[in-house]
Amino acid sequence: MTSTLIFHLLIAYGIVCLASSQNRDIVRKNQSDYGYTKQSSASCPERNGRFPDPNQCDAYIECIDGVPEEKLCPEGLLFNPEARFNYPCGYPIDVDCDGRPNRQPPQPTDDCPHQYGYFKVGDRENCGQFMNCVEGRGYLFDCPVGLAFNSESYRCDWPDQVSECDAEAFLGFKCPEDLTRPERKYEIRFFRSAVDCRRYYVCVNGRPRLQDCGEGKAFNDLIETCDAAENVTGCETAGLPNEDSNFVTEL
Repeated sequence: MTSTLIFHLLIAYGIVCLASSQNRDIVRKNQSDYGYTKQSSASCPERNGRFPDPNQCDAYIECIDGVPEEKLCPEGLLFNPEARFNYPCGYPIDVDCDGRPNRQPPQPTDDCPHQYGYFKVGDRENCGQFMNCVEGRGYLFDCPVGLAFNSESYRCDWPDQVSECDAEAFLGFKCPEDLTRPERKYEIRFFRSAVDCRRYYVCVNGRPRLQDCGEGKAFNDLIETCDAAENVTGCETAGLPNEDSNFVTEL
């Protein structure tokens, strides 16, 4: 994968969907390297088609002119009976394995826990990266600034929506409590970053979400929205591009 492609994937909110689309062709091309095909003693429910193995979620039976063959998806992918005429093996979030609990043994590498899949990188305080594994080789991606990788959806999401992420530690900001009005915890509130005029936090149900006003703008506390940088006292240079896109802890 070229650096140009990676750059475009990183800046797109549909980063995971794009990566999945491209990797599908790679998976199809290399199926013979990571699965198996053999004559089957099973019968064909129909003369032509693909049918799930009754016990194993990543195995299936392909019938051509009434002749069955047992096939196995590349390790990390599962057979999707709903695929019909498309490539039959998909990622676990897209496949219902109810009644087919078994899977082939994992084939981990130095990069990846499985040959194929998307996997979170980092701990609860570092949630913004994930690994896309193809043929056991890992490709590291960053979520857009302020978002965390959600292993349950394979998408970059608000960190407070990701169970494996500590949103406050990850963003370096904790929504202030109003002890005189505790009900305000459930209001949507806005706070400008103390270290970057372009950035601000939206508190939703007392949990922070990071936003960026973009080049040439700054968050204006008076009107609680982004404004021209020259209109916000002390933020006249906020329109300059940030050299470092990492978070600065404000806790």
